[in-house]
Amino acid sequence: MHKNRGSVYYGDYLQLGKLLDAQTPLSRKYADKTNGECHDEMLFIVVHQVYELWFKQILHDLNAIIDTFDKDFVPESDLSGVVQKLERIKKIQALMLPQFDVLETMTPMDFLEFRDLLIPASGFQSTQFREIEIKLGLSTSDRLHVDREFFLGRLNDSDRSKMTEVESSPSVLKLVERWLERVPFTNMLGFNFWEEYQKSVESILKDDKDTIIQNSAHLSEAAKNIQLENLEITRSTFMSLFDEKVHTELIKNKQRTLSQKAILNALFILLYRDESMLTIPFQVLTALMDIDENFTSWRHRHALLAQRMLGTKIGTGGSSGHTYLKRAADNNRVFVDLFNLSTFLIPRSRLPVIPNEVKKQLNFHV
Repeated sequence: MHKNRGSVYYGDYLQLGKLLDAQTPLSRKYADKTNGECHDEMLFIVVHQVYELWFKQILHDLNAIIDTFDKDFVPESDLSGVVQKLERIKKIQALMLPQFDVLETMTPMDFLEFRDLLIPASGFQSTQFREIEIKLGLSTSDRLHVDREFFLGRLNDSDRSKMTEVESSPSVLKLVERWLERVPFTNMLGFNFWEEYQKSVESILKDDKDTIIQNSAHLSEAAKNIQLENLEITRSTFMSLFDEKVHTELIKNKQRTLSQKAILNALFILLYRDESMLTIPFQVLTALMDIDENFTSWRHRHALLAQRMLGTKIGTGGSSGHTYLKRAADNNRVFVDLFNLSTFLIPRSRLPVIPNEVKKQLNFHV
């Protein structure tokens, strides 16, 4: 229990004096008799400040998640707290998207009244959002089509130093990779899951080939060959999971990010998510994909807002405006490897049967 420190006043506790005095439109500063304050600049400031407050809360929760995963052993009991914080981030993201609706009550011509006063300020300089991206796993060097020096060059010395420091710390992506690599159930008590999984995949692919051949009477020779070629591509994609050299090459070409072992164990979690021991890990992976998807949606909405307000004008920070934002929305994702695991899912009826001794380990057997 905390000792009673006396009465607390609502406005003092929330420091509303500071908070509500933090909106100072530049158009007010430069207003004269002919050009008064631009009414909608207040809206522009408030919406962006609200975003920054939500970014602060997201970072607060991300830091706690990173602390939980930054260990050689993560107790199962700690994962429920991770899921709770990830779910909170998702709820915050759900609040962030409709704020564009509020901002879009400002017309493009209203925005143009004060836009030039903002140059060279830019969303590039939102260090909290950049910190979120980096802590999730998107480093500045991974940002497609954006030179790292261009990115950091938009920041002042203090913020640039901070971003460099953040980049040197472990990200959620890397910590989750290490956590996934430690999943023990795929090779234990004489049971090698991946050998059995490959047998199931080969059986499924054989059935698919037989189906194509059996129905070939209804296909032209060219159509049949195309289907058979596609089947071989599917086989090759499945086999890329198990060929370490191929996987290493895919990472080198930035087609995959996670280690081979992490991807295999993540797939195991998705395939057997109904097992008690894997339910919460499945929720962790699903929430990470949801957050990635939500930020992608947010970036797309931001790109549309920029196009609506500026058309094809250059952004205030010197980027290509809408074009850059749209490209960033398409490419600045973190957990693509988890999304792509759907490629390797197979029907429940074709899943390898897990031996009873291993199954006991997956169900908190006492």
